[in-house]
Amino acid sequence: MAQQSANRKKEYVVDLESIGRELGNVPPQALDAERAVLGAMLLEQTCVDQAMEELKPGCFYDQHNRTIFEAMSSLVNEHTSIDTITVSAKLKEMNRLEEIGGPVVLANLSEMVGSAAHIEYYFKILKQKNIQRDLITASTLILRDAYDDSVSMDDLIDKAQTKVYEAIQSNVRRDVQEIGSVINQAMGKIQEMQSIVGISGVPSGYASIDKVTNGWQKSDLIILAARPSVGKTAFALNLARNAAVDHNMPVAFFSLEMSSLQLCMRLMTTESGLGADKIKGGTKLEDDEWTLLEQSLKDLAKAPLYIDETPGLPIMEFRTKVKSLVKQKGVRLVIVDYLQLMQGPVEYKGMREQEVAAISRTLKATAKELEVPIIALSQLSRQAVQRQGGSGKPVLSDLRESGSIEQDADMVIFIHRPDYVGLSENEGDKERTQIIIAKHRNGETCDIDMIFKSEKVKFMEVTDTLYGNGVEIASGMNSMSADDIPSMMVDDIPVNSAF
Repeated sequence: MAQQSANRKKEYVVDLESIGRELGNVPPQALDAERAVLGAMLLEQTCVDQAMEELKPGCFYDQHNRTIFEAMSSLVNEHTSIDTITVSAKLKEMNRLEEIGGPVVLANLSEMVGSAAHIEYYFKILKQKNIQRDLITASTLILRDAYDDSVSMDDLIDKAQTKVYEAIQSNVRRDVQEIGSVINQAMGKIQEMQSIVGISGVPSGYASIDKVTNGWQKSDLIILAARPSVGKTAFALNLARNAAVDHNMPVAFFSLEMSSLQLCMRLMTTESGLGADKIKGGTKLEDDEWTLLEQSLKDLAKAPLYIDETPGLPIMEFRTKVKSLVKQKGVRLVIVDYLQLMQGPVEYKGMREQEVAAISRTLKATAKELEVPIIALSQLSRQAVQRQGGSGKPVLSDLRESGSIEQDADMVIFIHRPDYVGLSENEGDKERTQIIIAKHRNGETCDIDMIFKSEKVKFMEVTDTLYGNGVEIASGMNSMSADDIPSMMVDDIPVNSAF
């Protein structure tokens, strides 16, 4: 594997001199400015400090000048002062003194400084030339990939965007900020938040969850984990439906396990309130049920919900698709079902833990770069079922295949059904479900009681206002007619309590 990586790197070395000769131009460079900076560093300690902050070895095009700068950087790291004698000794120690032309070259550099006051202008020139060279390198690599038929279109676009972005960002200076200026930014953010009515993020559709999260926040990676068949996909679909239908927020749903048709039929079950057996055709629909189905799907059909059903979706292809959806469709929430089914970078094939770690890091980086929340579903390890005690509740260490999932996540949410682990005491408990917020980087952790109607693929809030026993009432609502429920009770039902 290491040998393959080394070979891959050799293939992508870009020779700027050769490219320049082909185009009839010399690569962007400013050799006089390079020598002036090195000369100033030999004479003024303040110039050394500035150069270490502003420049990197790649800013020096001439190999000899770059070698001298690297020697100076080593001396700074060793807390040794810089002058012609110490730099000469360091180069000799590196066996590179004769390579750069000997001590006489260093002596000549110290005589080339016009004025140390111009040093910042020299820095600007060197950084500009370095950006130009980096862009030429990025363009050459993009051109090479574009001629390679083995590179998929999605990978090509993503690599092109990444290379150009890195070429620019690597040369952008980020100044140290005074606490006063940061406080001003924070105050502005607080004032902005005060003007927002309701929650600040993408709503989940469940008041008890939004009270804790204030909505799904930009740049957050939310891991939604549970044992198989507990209802991960159902809950994720409920979240997608609530944001897209109730709040008209564009949502992208990447389904690596189920087809878009299967997901759509689940949504139709949830939206219509008809039993899953009727939607699937196990039980025939009556005429009035057909009418109910058609009427209930009007809002869903117009909702900005986008489904991708690519199986084994490569993580880089996912990044490309999400970038496109955010730019073209204004997507505000991304859901992945589920993380372990994605394909990681090729170099990690056969190393599952590292592959999952790379996928997790990329999901977080994508959320941060595009400023959208990403909800990634995840499986739990078998030890979650085998472990005794703790009421059978999952814990963070149960996340499957990689500890990096927990580290990268801003929030980890578990779905826990007591009946699934044999802890339900009566028939009514079988619908009882807990949404466990086990990690919350920017807020509290807690357990939220909910109801899961499996036959309707719907999660519901527990309504404590009804007789003080929301579980029993919510479970029995479908068998009661409107005349059976007192009007005072109907008025007490929260707007979002039934999905």
